[in-house]
Amino acid sequence: MHPILAVSGLSKRFPGVQALSGVRLEIQAGSCHALMGENGAGKSTLGKILAGIYQPDEGNIQFEGHAVQFHGPQDAVSAGISMVHQELLFAENLTVAENLCLGDLPRKGMWLDRKEMVRRAEGWLSSIGSSIDPTQTLGELPISKQQLVQIAGGIGRGAKVLIFDEPTSSLSQAEAQKLLELIRELKAKGVTCIYVSHRLEEIFAICDRVTVLRDGQVVDTVDTNGLSRDSLVRMMIGRELAASMEAHEEIPVGEELLKVENLSSPGKFEPVSFSVHAGEIVGLAGLVGAGRTEIVEALFGLDSHVSGKVTVKGKPVALRGPIQAMHEGFGLIPEDRKHHGLVLSMTAKENVSLPVLDLVSSLGVIEPGKERSLAQKFFDQMRVKAPSIDASSAGLSGGNQQKLVLAKWLAADTDILLVDEPTRGVDVGAKAEIHGLIRDLAAQGKAVLLVSSDLPELLSLATRLIVMREGHLVGELPANPGEESVMRLMAGVK
Repeated sequence: MHPILAVSGLSKRFPGVQALSGVRLEIQAGSCHALMGENGAGKSTLGKILAGIYQPDEGNIQFEGHAVQFHGPQDAVSAGISMVHQELLFAENLTVAENLCLGDLPRKGMWLDRKEMVRRAEGWLSSIGSSIDPTQTLGELPISKQQLVQIAGGIGRGAKVLIFDEPTSSLSQAEAQKLLELIRELKAKGVTCIYVSHRLEEIFAICDRVTVLRDGQVVDTVDTNGLSRDSLVRMMIGRELAASMEAHEEIPVGEELLKVENLSSPGKFEPVSFSVHAGEIVGLAGLVGAGRTEIVEALFGLDSHVSGKVTVKGKPVALRGPIQAMHEGFGLIPEDRKHHGLVLSMTAKENVSLPVLDLVSSLGVIEPGKERSLAQKFFDQMRVKAPSIDASSAGLSGGNQQKLVLAKWLAADTDILLVDEPTRGVDVGAKAEIHGLIRDLAAQGKAVLLVSSDLPELLSLATRLIVMREGHLVGELPANPGEESVMRLMAGVK
């Protein structure tokens, strides 16, 4: 095979951060090439430069043997390079066909040719074996199908190289497997794939080679054949990784902090009853759509239609909204950190202090010294990689944004932590740190209700499991029940 894409001396700097420095890379035609590294290592930045979204400060890019310079995504698409983004970039109020043709709408004279637009979209979707209705509003589709629409757009426009940035981070296990199978089919047709992911099992399943980045520089490029998981992790983080996925030491269980009786929400989940004690990490297991996220959102006061009885430390409480939930000692780490976990237009410091403004203000006015001191304490404790606490939250990598969400609830000192997909899109090093933090919180006497689609994560962390299926609570299991027992309950298999 010959390189279809080669870069040399590639560097990119953002204010206060050297994202890439002197990167050299060759991608072989028809291969699936992984980019790996910790959050902030420069993987997504490199992918966005190759897709024309960012322009490098220095360096050269060669595509099919010719020097190229992309001034925008359209230049890259025209050349044959498309990107499938982790955070989907769509107009959700438009149809599938309108989204696919948005950059090049077919016309009949002065008017939009809707029939041709739908015909073109149907052709692109069928090219990847999808039967999605092109006239359906895109926002009505699940995330997995929206991912397929992105891929169809790239292939339909003649992409020779597809860059996948964390494509399975929002997918269920079954949906992720279908996507991996599609990538294998694309490879067989000669499409070159660049795959950015933190999920080691996916890298070994579909990738031929892997380039590891650390602090914006290439550590090495190696074949996946014969490469061990431990060696890859060592390359990524520059050290041995503690056995974070092993079962933790037993934590003494204290008083009952949360008791839920017959909690239900029409169309979301049927009556559920459970309790969480101090020192417990109770896992909510279930397939996507089982009602897990809806339960934690209801407990945080985000569902006005919920009914049932909730007791905190023996006192009945009403679920009237997030402010009251915070006063009762609840904290929520949501599944979608960008939209619901942080205010991206604010600095890291401002996000950390947001739940505790009363602690850093006097007579309604924020005291800068108090705010800086509080934010710095938890910023350092979470080891957030950023130039300073005054850095923009939007400019942080996904893993560091997640650490920031955790930091603000540490600052709030909540008694009951509702944690939804805490390590989605997070690298192995940060994942181990977050696991350690969740265990530490339980050891400090907090009650943790944990939702995760990563079954090994649930089995590692949970001291007890509650299993949901299609909105119903279908079983409760002790710690370490084994994957098969949980999967059978989740899927309804006897």
